[in-house]
Amino acid sequence: MNPILNDGHYAILTTMLAPALLMTATGSMLVSANARLARVVDRLRGLIVEWNHVAPDPAARDLRIRRHRRRAHLVLRACQMLYLALGCFVGTSLTLAINAFLSYHLDVMPTVLAILGVVFLFGASLLLGSEVSLAVRSFDEELDHEIQHHRS
Repeated sequence: MNPILNDGHYAILTTMLAPALLMTATGSMLVSANARLARVVDRLRGLIVEWNHVAPDPAARDLRIRRHRRRAHLVLRACQMLYLALGCFVGTSLTLAINAFLSYHLDVMPTVLAILGVVFLFGASLLLGSEVSLAVRSFDEELDHEIQHHRS
């Protein structure tokens, strides 16, 4: 007999939807990461305009540019990991359904995909945390530089 009829299609649909919570979390992080990337790019563009029109301290400007480039690359890698996580979670959902049709011959494949997705999500979280720390450190140094400049 068809395993779908044995297990009931509602049970399989429910199982397929379980990774949806992780997909939602990943999507939310992607929206946030893309907004952060846009802000970093805008800030870099502002530094380029400043570079062309105003001649601030070249060493401070170059340091800010390097920091913002590093931030952009951290967010980019985080976005890539989030897309991989999303793909793993979608793959988990699909393999759960396919596994039911194949009388559960895929063995641990859905679990492996889910674990990979969580690992990518964790890695992206670490990268985004590093980017936030770098942003705050950069802001503190820019603020210190401006305070020192106005006191002189």
